[in-house]
Amino acid sequence: MAKITIDENACVGCGLCVNSCPDCFEMGEDGIAKVKSSECPSCDLNEVASQCPVNAITVEA
Repeated sequence: MAKITIDENACVGCGLCVNSCPDCFEMGEDGIAKVKSSECPSCDLNEVASQCPVNAITVEA
């Protein structure tokens, strides 16, 4: 299982990760993305992380 980390200080709340994979990510009440689940059969977590404009998402195998 991959470990997903979001750097909450770097996240700008754009929502790209949530739009790409709502099963893994959600927006917190503070407008910052949160990890909902580290397991997702329907998305490529590395691809989602690469779309983050501020590189706030880290995926470790």
